[in-house]
Amino acid sequence: MDKALKPCVAEIIGTFALCFIGAGAICTGIGGLVGVALAHGCILAVMISALGHVSGGHFNPAVTFGALIGGKISGGMAGAYVAAQLFGAVLAGFLLLQVFPESVWKPVNLGTPGLAANVTVGTGILLEVIMTFFLVMVVYGTGIDERGTWKAIGGFGIGFTVLADILMGGPLTGASMNPARTFGPAVASGFWANHSVYWIGPLIGGGLAGVVYGRFLIKP
Repeated sequence: MDKALKPCVAEIIGTFALCFIGAGAICTGIGGLVGVALAHGCILAVMISALGHVSGGHFNPAVTFGALIGGKISGGMAGAYVAAQLFGAVLAGFLLLQVFPESVWKPVNLGTPGLAANVTVGTGILLEVIMTFFLVMVVYGTGIDERGTWKAIGGFGIGFTVLADILMGGPLTGASMNPARTFGPAVASGFWANHSVYWIGPLIGGGLAGVVYGRFLIKP
């Protein structure tokens, strides 16, 4: 029980931090797109560095799904991780409601990702697939593949991938790459527009990375 509990607690904390800081940065609006990208990338980098040795630092159901497809986590633990991630995300969403008045969070839907006016659902899914594929490939290369010597800096490689993805995809889809990151503030704010995009796209992207790296590139 203790062996399973500790990684789940780490996943709650890490996902909470990502959602609280990331969505909070959108609510404050300081720094614009660059500020939002830096907030997400930096908090993810440091939380993975702090907690990666406890749980692997997934903090994202798409990463967990990619690890499952690649055979790097059991089905039972994957389910526990996702439950922990969603719990952390929802907790962050409701605490953000206590931090910001409605006049601040309502215009940005509490930082819940959404599609730009000129982006269709299909295009949104495609963008989320591609961005999440990049992210989970980097997770494999820096945090999972035992042949590498990059684990000490893996958090920063992953954080910078998120930062770069947001700089490109943020104005288009919000660049979630993470169902929990979308789900938490969506529950708290009640904003569910095109919510399926943020499950379908990241899970496909994470699964593809699990096949490509976990089932092919990782093998000697």
